[in-house]
Amino acid sequence: MERIERIHALHRILSSARYPVTVQRLMEELECSRATAYRDLAYLRDFLMAPVVGNGEAGFSYDADEKDRFELPGLWLSSQELHSLLAAQQLLMRSGGGVLSNALAPLQQRIEKLLDEHAGGRRVPMERVRVVPHRIRKLDEHAFRTVATAVLDRKRLDFEYRARSTDESTRRTVSPQRLTHYRDNWYLDAWDHARDALRSFAVDRITAARLGEADATDVPEEELDRQLASSYGIFSGTPRGWATIVFNAKAARWVADEHWHSQQQGRFLPDGRYELKLPYSNGRELLMDVLHYGSDAQIVEPPVLREQARALLSLALSQYD
Repeated sequence: MERIERIHALHRILSSARYPVTVQRLMEELECSRATAYRDLAYLRDFLMAPVVGNGEAGFSYDADEKDRFELPGLWLSSQELHSLLAAQQLLMRSGGGVLSNALAPLQQRIEKLLDEHAGGRRVPMERVRVVPHRIRKLDEHAFRTVATAVLDRKRLDFEYRARSTDESTRRTVSPQRLTHYRDNWYLDAWDHARDALRSFAVDRITAARLGEADATDVPEEELDRQLASSYGIFSGTPRGWATIVFNAKAARWVADEHWHSQQQGRFLPDGRYELKLPYSNGRELLMDVLHYGSDAQIVEPPVLREQARALLSLALSQYD
């Protein structure tokens, strides 16, 4: 047990004890020597100003009049919790394409300092935590910060948006609802005041963003989930139906453990294949994901989605004629 963890455990023991605690009990519960137990008691009393009273013969406790008012100062986490927090911070920094690096740098320094205190100065090899970004789009840091601020401060947002599908640029005024990180890229779910509807915007297509003066209009969580999370894909909308995909036995070993949608239904077939059912609205993203599996996957229903897959495969094959 490392020192900060022992101090935390020592504080918990003394706070909950109804009678003075012997040094022998502290040695057993803290898994430390007699000398270490005395050093930790001295550190708790002299440096952290804890109301420790008693001696080695009668035992130690917190002063009854002070114990309820004393709390350990600062951030107290175990080494495992700090390692997890630092790994998560690395994931955010690297998967964000660098856009979060400057904002998270002070947090990283604080966590690393706490880890140093835990480990007695031993360097934590964070290069052992590897994050490999996949198909990340370049973000404008100013636009991202402005969008994030609007979401958290609940302010309206004005920006230029160039749609990827049409390359048309429009000016939008929206009430931001959610900032979503999906497949290594960021999206803004917002109420579009000109279109009087919910829309999702790729943050990498947002430019010239500025905060508005008016407060954002809040859309109920139930409505957001109904329109933005009820169907497959990031640009989902209200479900139009359910798709049924069957994967062969080889692919089934992977697909059975994958999360495609919160309402998905899956089962193994008697021959070892895997059947997956899920709601969808716009089949474009679902088709791309199914075709990713090539001959290992087959769309069974609905017929219109099956025909769309057939047409896409025919067009792809024509490129190699």
